[in-house]
This record gives sequence, structure tokens and C-alpha cells, in this order.
Amino acid sequence: MRFADYFGRAFSAVNSSQFPWVKMFRENTVARLADIPLSHISEAVYKTSADWINQRSIVALGSFVLWSLDSILADLASQQGGSKGSKKGAQQASSKSQVAMFVVLALVLRRKPDALVNVLPTLREGSKYQGQDKLVFIVWMIAQASHGDLAVGLYSWAHNLLPIMSGKSSNPQSRDIILQLVEKILSAPKARSILVSGAVRKGERLMPPSALEILLRATFPPSSARIKATERFAAIYPSLKEVALAGASGSKAMKQVSQQILSFALKAAGESIPELSKEAAGISIWCLTENADCYKQWDKVYQDNLESSVAILKRLMEEWKELSVKMAPLDPLRETIKNFRQKNEKGMETEADAARQALFRDADKYSKALSGKLSHGHGCLKGMAVAIVALAAGAAVMSSNLESWDWKELPVFISSQFSF
Repeated sequence: MRFADYFGRAFSAVNSSQFPWVKMFRENTVARLADIPLSHISEAVYKTSADWINQRSIVALGSFVLWSLDSILADLASQQGGSKGSKKGAQQASSKSQVAMFVVLALVLRRKPDALVNVLPTLREGSKYQGQDKLVFIVWMIAQASHGDLAVGLYSWAHNLLPIMSGKSSNPQSRDIILQLVEKILSAPKARSILVSGAVRKGERLMPPSALEILLRATFPPSSARIKATERFAAIYPSLKEVALAGASGSKAMKQVSQQILSFALKAAGESIPELSKEAAGISIWCLTENADCYKQWDKVYQDNLESSVAILKRLMEEWKELSVKMAPLDPLRETIKNFRQKNEKGMETEADAARQALFRDADKYSKALSGKLSHGHGCLKGMAVAIVALAAGAAVMSSNLESWDWKELPVFISSQFSF
């Protein structure tokens, strides 16, 4: 509080007409807002403040962040009341809630971004922090934290802001400002490598499976639902998908993630949106390469997701040369395809619905083709193993023979074997 009081006194001469922050937040882009008002703070003051903040605990700073935001929102409510005709409301605006409050809050968030992480659940669940008029301030806060730690910025965006775009309160204005923020985060120097290498932060993913699902559907919507923001989603999708799928391959955590992702990817692969189906099928195959247990998961829901299964089997067949290398060892796939063929035969015999029968036929066609490739590959491996054993045995015999070889007979031996 003393820290805030110090800046409150230092900026007490700055009035609302000199710092019309409500208007500034409404009319500026996120890129420009991110520098307000710290662009007016000297390096010496910034450094001294940062050193002082560094000595405070994260818990204390988290409480301070909420107190500061509450003061700003109280000032906002006061000004909004004044704009509706209440002169008294306009006169009640606190000077601390203007320049000084924004300065101290920005300093804390930039120096200790984790202070924001601690209060994200409160911001997400507290009704007083919801609404279009509050969103711009939450975005500004995340932009400040991003300046100190890009991973915190993306984590906050994915957990608190991205879900808004799939909710009932989504509108063009909210989508625009939320997209501006992630575009700014991804445009930072070396952002991709920083975020991919730090995809898991303190045991939590920057882009959890739920965020990838929202992003997938926003990037590949039905043609009738395409909006201006669709192209912007398409531009950020590859980088964010890479972060969502990054991690220690084969680890327990990644196995769990792959199963969570497969749950929604399987459903999306069966939808009648070609681009969505293709992308979801590719993600489903990634899950299979990441975790052998995903084959069992797919097998359990196979008949309930025939459209998806056909799409995945088709893609496996079309890109077999490349995918077979990534999916090795192939035993889990071989066993799964065997199970699928049995289910296909039963389905074609007993299914009364013509559309379902057609799906079983398509699935059976791709399953048989894949089974052939898997059998061929298995035979090649067996043949190679036999050849290696034979070569080893031959080498042992040759080694034994060489010990007793009469080297004077070499020219005669060569002449008997070759004609020149």
C-alpha cells in the first residue's frame, strides 16, 4: 500500500483530462495499450521499483493485483455513472485509480508475472470481473505479464480468454481484442521456440487439450459460419497447435494428454466439414503415435464413430509411407486393424441401416488394404531377421574355415569360382 501511495503522491498533479484512461483503453489497439502508462516512467525509477517488488512474496503481490484492479474498476464504474449524467459520480474519481494505479499494477505484473497466475481463477469465476467493459483491462493486465514472461501470457490467454470466444458472450469486439493479444504474444522475438520449449509450466500446460479443441473448431468452422476472425485463427493455429502437442514424448503426462485430445479429435474427424475432418484425423493419428493405449481407446468407440474411423483409416492408407515410420512399432496397429476387420464383417452382415452399411464397407476396404501393408511389412521384418541369423552363422563358419585356410590355394580358388 505504501508503494501505491508513493506513486499516488508522485502523480497527484496529473488530472483526468491529462490521462483520460477510459477513452485511451477504448480507442487504442492492444499493442499500443501495452505500453500505457509505463512508457512515461524513467529507467531508473523502473529498476528501483522492480528491485523492491522482487523482495515481496507472490501471495502478497497477488492480493495487491486484485486490490489494484478493484480500484481501477471502481473508478470505471464512477466514470460510467458520471457519463450517464451524474456529476457527483465524476467528481468521486480517485487520483490513485488513474495514472498511479496503472503504473504500480504494470510494474508488479511485469516484474512478477506469477502474481497474475495466482489470481486467474478469481478473475475467471468472479462475476465483477466479467463483461465487455472489463475485458479490455484483463487483456491489458495479461499484456503486462507477457512482457515479463511470454509463457505466463499465453497460459493466461488460453485459460481465461480463449474460452470466452466459444461462450454465449462472444461477439466481434471481444474476439478482436482477444485475438490482438495472442497475436502480440506470438509476434515477440523467438516466441515460438520459447513457448514450445516451455509448453509445460510448473506441471501445467500453456495450451491444455480443452484450449486446442476450442482453437480447432474456431479455425475450421462450417463454411456458413466463417467470419472475419477465421483467417486470423488460421494464422495463429499452427504455432498454438505446436505448443499444445509439445512435451516429453512417452511420458506419463503426455500419455494422459494424448488420450484427452483423442476424445474430441475422434468426434471432430467424423463431422461433415472436410477441412476439420482432415485436421482432426491428423491429430488422432498423432495421439496413436504418442500413446499405444490410444489404440484401445479408439477400438472401444470404433462403432460409435464410424465416420471418424473411416477418415482416419483413409488418411493412414494415403500417407502410409510417411506415417508407418512414425507409428513404429506397428504391433498395436496390426492388432487394432484385425479387431476392426472383425467388427466390419459383423456390421456388414447385421446392420440394417444402408448408410451404416456403406460406412462399414468403406472401413473394411481401408482396413483390408492396411492389413495387407502390415502383413507385408511383418513378412519383410521376419525375412530380414532370418537373413541376419543366416549371415551370422555363415560368418562363424567362415571364421572357423579361415583359421585352417591354405592361402597358397587362393588363386586356384578364385579361378574355380569366376571366369575372366
